[in-house]
Amino acid sequence: MMTPKLMIEPSYWLETGIKLDKVNNLNLFKFTKELQERSDDLLERSKSGLITPEEKAELDGISELAQIFTYANSVLAAESTWFPTPSEKSSVKEQNTSANIVTPQNS
Repeated sequence: MMTPKLMIEPSYWLETGIKLDKVNNLNLFKFTKELQERSDDLLERSKSGLITPEEKAELDGISELAQIFTYANSVLAAESTWFPTPSEKSSVKEQNTSANIVTPQNS
């Protein structure tokens, strides 16, 4: 049986803690700088044993949100198809497909 735990709902940060960052023509969900710093601070407090129950509930909510982002971003990445722009095409060198083959000589 699962034990319920106190947690601030991840949706609490929807308007203030989330941003979209473009990475290789793909928009990914990320924490804002402020939420990332708060998460790091709470994690350090937890590691040192100085976290309050309210802070623990906040950290649990942020951690849940991070798991949701990880899943959502991986789905977005898997479903996207990357097509190079014309400038990217011209900067990409042709792949060398030649192979060096060594044939042992019989003595």
